[in-house]
Amino acid sequence: MTRIRMKDINDGNLRLYSGMTDGQLKRGERLGPGFEDGVFIGESRLVIERALDNGIEPISLFVEEHWLNHEMPIVERLESIDPNIPIYIATNGQFHELTGYEVTRGALAAFKRPKPRSVEDVVRGAKRIAVLEDITNYANMGAIFRSAAALGMDAVLVTPSCHDPFYRRCSRVSMGAVFQVPWTRIGTQREWAPEGVAKLRELGFSTVAMALRDDSLRLEDSRLRDCEKLAVVLGTEGTGLFQSTIEACDYTVMIPMEHGVDSLNVASASAIAFWEIGKSKMSGNSADLA
Repeated sequence: MTRIRMKDINDGNLRLYSGMTDGQLKRGERLGPGFEDGVFIGESRLVIERALDNGIEPISLFVEEHWLNHEMPIVERLESIDPNIPIYIATNGQFHELTGYEVTRGALAAFKRPKPRSVEDVVRGAKRIAVLEDITNYANMGAIFRSAAALGMDAVLVTPSCHDPFYRRCSRVSMGAVFQVPWTRIGTQREWAPEGVAKLRELGFSTVAMALRDDSLRLEDSRLRDCEKLAVVLGTEGTGLFQSTIEACDYTVMIPMEHGVDSLNVASASAIAFWEIGKSKMSGNSADLA
């Protein structure tokens, strides 16, 4: 059992929790051998538990003393995984001074990043997937992943310029859904579609770009429901999808609006889209079981 009550917040073992950005952790800067794939920080009991549920390897736990009893299930679970995993315990003042922010449930955990997966691996067996283009707001990204998990998306692909789903705030907003839905990056350039859509087509997916155009289909169009494998592409707010993305996709689609409203927040739009295209997957599954 390795429970360590902190005396010196300058302890080098705590550098994962202080003074390193999400990007530095992702790159594994100055972390040495064994961390080539990087590290991420999980915040809150639910996020930590969902990361553990999905087999992600923990490094250590950092918990505020006030919340130690509340977080005891996580402490005991980590100790059952490996009794040598450090459990660092700090006072409220130490915790805040070191991290620089308040944590709603007093616990952070450091994890080794899983090795990146290929697009082929992530979408194997998938029928309905989401592709996120240029989304850089962590709250939107987290909310989209939460909707994807709840509403039946089999996988999520993120383009090179998207926010990283494992960043602390994103995983927290998603309530750990970033560990439940398989995901990886697609494309090698910001304008990913010329190569990325071609890859999806090779893998059997029809692609639909969410875009406000005169020739856009309504979301409930039967042509979309009839697609065996469908990828819905969502872009950032304001500028929307790249023109090259719209041109590369098989269809464009829009959510009908009223009262002069021309668009929704991308997180809200994603939930509506996932519900609608997910229904056809569910009805297909029901038919298969009949």
